Amino acid sequence: MIALLIGAGLALAFAMVGTPLFIRFLVKQGYGQIIREDGPTSHQIKRGTPTMGGTVFVGAVVAAYFITHVIVWLLNPNSAGPSASGLLMIYLMVGMGLVGFLDDFLKITKQHNTGLNPKGKLIGQAVVGISFAVMALGFPDEAGRTPASTFISFARDIPALNLAFAGAGLGVVLFILWSNLIITAATNGVNLTDGLDGLATGASILVFGAYTLIGIWQSSQACGSHKVTSESVCYEVRDPLDLALVAAIMFAALIGFLWWNTSPAKIFMGDTGSLAIGGAMAGFAILSRTEILLAIIGGLFVIISLSVIIQVGFFKLSKGKRVFLMAPLQHHFELKGWREVTVVVRFWILAGLLVAVGLGAFYAEWIVRL
Repeated sequence: MIALLIGAGLALAFAMVGTPLFIRFLVKQGYGQIIREDGPTSHQIKRGTPTMGGTVFVGAVVAAYFITHVIVWLLNPNSAGPSASGLLMIYLMVGMGLVGFLDDFLKITKQHNTGLNPKGKLIGQAVVGISFAVMALGFPDEAGRTPASTFISFARDIPALNLAFAGAGLGVVLFILWSNLIITAATNGVNLTDGLDGLATGASILVFGAYTLIGIWQSSQACGSHKVTSESVCYEVRDPLDLALVAAIMFAALIGFLWWNTSPAKIFMGDTGSLAIGGAMAGFAILSRTEILLAIIGGLFVIISLSVIIQVGFFKLSKGKRVFLMAPLQHHFELKGWREVTVVVRFWILAGLLVAVGLGAFYAEWIVRL
């Protein structure tokens, strides 16, 4: 448990100190945000605000994770070190962040709000997502547990929903498709939410806080642990405590970033940050065996994504009519006259309520099994 405090403290310090230094560098280079012409007119004053801020907290997470393990090893040479699950989380987060970084960099250099074309972005995400999914089914521990499984999960694997029902080969293919569906949904959800100062950052902090608690609880109730009172309630998760460490580090790094990202934002996370965060959320859902539960814990991102789907679908079916004044949903309320800060805080409240419901469902599932 001391590792979680060390990791979170390091990540917070790195993000708090690193962000203003990165802001100065971006300002000096003239790397500012390009604002959509069709967006709310109040957003035009944000033109030129430094972007690619996700680079800072992604770097803070990676540095804090490995330094924490070095410190823990120095305190206890018999410690396990970085786990397969932890390294896979870092890989997915950094990989998605690199795709977003390329998108942000092209936007800045072309001075236009379009970066990578949709095909290029999809290919980049697919390469990272597919390689993650393949590796997640490897690296068994001494008990034979791999970081991920071919079962669809809610609060744990659901035996009736085994993707390998038609054979091991097809099971791997179906798992890769399922994993990439989760990754794509999560990255797009965070990307669409990242439209107001601090909105996506604050909501993500709540989600990673939830996964910190889930990892700690799964570790205390891991199958084979002497603390488990009944085998029916234990969790077949390969490295729950190391996943909790990564979640705590993400939680703290984003708090450090939010200090500078809150209204009026001194820096935006850009696609670098939103894709990295979305990838991390998907990674936690897959590796902690809480895939469907993510739809509740990350409910705000689901709602905002649905607002875009509804808007586009209705626009096409009705030949030009709209459900919302503007999508994603946060901009609809801006155009209705809500101040940006009001929208952000109320959406944070909604995100917090959904996280609480998700944690309640996770714990209730355990209680029912007792």
